[in-house]
Amino acid sequence: MELGTIEPITKLPQGRRKRRRFSGGAGPTNGGNGRDSGGSGPGPSGSDDKPGLIPDKSRVVTWFVLLMVLMTFGALMMAYVVVATNGQSEWKPFSLPAQLWVSTVILALSSFTLHTAKSAIDREEHEKGRNWLIATTALGAAFISSQLIAWIELVYRGFYMSGNPYAGFFYILTVGHAIHVLGGIIALGAIQIRAWFPSTDDNELRHRKNLARSVAHYWHFLGLLWLALLGLLGFWQ
Repeated sequence: MELGTIEPITKLPQGRRKRRRFSGGAGPTNGGNGRDSGGSGPGPSGSDDKPGLIPDKSRVVTWFVLLMVLMTFGALMMAYVVVATNGQSEWKPFSLPAQLWVSTVILALSSFTLHTAKSAIDREEHEKGRNWLIATTALGAAFISSQLIAWIELVYRGFYMSGNPYAGFFYILTVGHAIHVLGGIIALGAIQIRAWFPSTDDNELRHRKNLARSVAHYWHFLGLLWLALLGLLGFWQ
């Protein structure tokens, strides 16, 4: 190269191409494996899930609770059958209070009102669903009140837990069932609070529907459990 002359640079385009390769252009930046930070490929967390989707945790919790209730009452009912078939002299059955049949009718009506409330919530009819939920809550409270009247009647007739295994099982089974009904009433209150005002948010509406479905499953299960307890106490003495 002589002094005062300018030699053209022939490698400049190649350098530009290299810089362009790492500058985040439109071409693939990682050999086409879909892992670049600005690409549209799946992220590290497996982004197949829809954004903003609320998982239905209430269903898992409900089935777990139902399993625990089934195991608890199943064990109590098996113990009842064993003691009832032993023929012990302390086993003294008594006629069931007529109030229990009133309790059965109330619980059946509450299952109908809750099913109607769930259907209204599924159709996003907020006011109608709220009213039927209130009716279900009132019937649940009436069921517990009816049970309380039955217990008072038995105490008035002189039947206590001590000295009579049949009376002991009666109180344990019916009181335990009433406690679970009270838990269902609390769950109904939670749904009423969420469904008190209309909403246009898809996640909120989906969550309301999931809660209504889960509580309905729990409530209907308690209704079937009550029929099983009533049949056991009334016809297997």
